Amino acid sequence: MAISLIKDPDKRNDPEKPLLEHLFALRDMLVFAAVSWALCALAALVFSPAILEWLKSPAASNEDLLQGLDLTSGFSISMSIAAWGGTAMSFPFLVYALLRFVFPALSKREKVVILAVLVFGTALFITGVFLAYRKTLPMIVVAFQQINGWVGLKVETIRIEGYISIILKTIIAFGLVFQMPLVLLVLGWFGIVTSEGLRKKRRMAIVLAFVLGMFLTPPDPMSQLMMALPLCALYELSIWAVWIKEKIA
Repeated sequence: MAISLIKDPDKRNDPEKPLLEHLFALRDMLVFAAVSWALCALAALVFSPAILEWLKSPAASNEDLLQGLDLTSGFSISMSIAAWGGTAMSFPFLVYALLRFVFPALSKREKVVILAVLVFGTALFITGVFLAYRKTLPMIVVAFQQINGWVGLKVETIRIEGYISIILKTIIAFGLVFQMPLVLLVLGWFGIVTSEGLRKKRRMAIVLAFVLGMFLTPPDPMSQLMMALPLCALYELSIWAVWIKEKIA
């Protein structure tokens, strides 16, 4: 395959198909994606007690304070875990279904680029989630408790629904914003942005990173810095990645 790619990278192996076959393929893709999500959501629901324990880990020193205050707390938490967990677990299957649908229309070069982008994007997403879960979230919990103590408020109970909402939003926000280098690299690949243009907009990007940190994380300075500083570093990485692409193109 590698030799074939080098000799003729723009060759398409798949013959053209009539419109009806494309519609059938689209239907199969949607059905496969829906079934995959439903099965993964069911699996997340079954293992929701273990997943909840994992989500409670950042509040290790305050775990005894986490309480469900409503009769429906367990049900609502389980549904949230099923929805978010099912989406995360089914993502590889959703990507597979999409690729199986679009790959016949792509050249060999485009297929290789898309696969590389997916691998790189997955690695960045996992990095963002790891940073949020292992570093940022424990600091957020401590910071909020310190603020409570500073204003003289003794918190004896933490509503579990509010806590889980903060945890999930922070994890997802970090995972998504860490896709920025991938987005800029794709834009650079198609010539929409250049490394020189990115350098000129460096100051604006730094300001935007701190704005995103302010809106996508809980309102404490530490969590905002934990998002903004890696974003600035990733922006610099994006500049170099686009520059390398321009040199080898």
